[in-house]
Amino acid sequence: MTERTVPQVGERAPTFRATASTGEIALDDYRGKQSVVLYFYPKADTPGCTKESCAFRDHSAEFAKRGVAIIGVSADDLSAQRAFDEKYNLRFPLIADTDRKVITAYGAWGERTRPDGSKVQGVLRWTFLIDKSGTIRKVYQNVTPEEHASEILQDIDALDLG
Repeated sequence: MTERTVPQVGERAPTFRATASTGEIALDDYRGKQSVVLYFYPKADTPGCTKESCAFRDHSAEFAKRGVAIIGVSADDLSAQRAFDEKYNLRFPLIADTDRKVITAYGAWGERTRPDGSKVQGVLRWTFLIDKSGTIRKVYQNVTPEEHASEILQDIDALDLG
């Protein structure tokens, strides 16, 4: 078993090109233009992932005012990502990372605990805050879905990324 590598604060964010609910997307598309909240979630349209994604949606105007883009990533296929986006009117890209290339590049695959207490291998609920130059400014590995968007907004202000 290979050891997971997680990009750290101060390092260059792993670049990617992927298919999202909104079409083709690349991290380099944002370089020099916008900071990025790149959040990983276990499965589209499940309770915790819905709460987290809807909180990003509900705060999307505040992220936009600060010039920060939101991108979600899970291993769901494109039809599941599009359905999730449409059902909750999320309005930001959701990457369909079925081959787990982006997930692996960010170390966001591993053992996690389900709400019922069972352990499974899957996408970890992690987020990376990436500045305009493509540098990771904050890594979130203990995420509370309902409060996460507000926490990131505070950090964007504290780090003067807006």
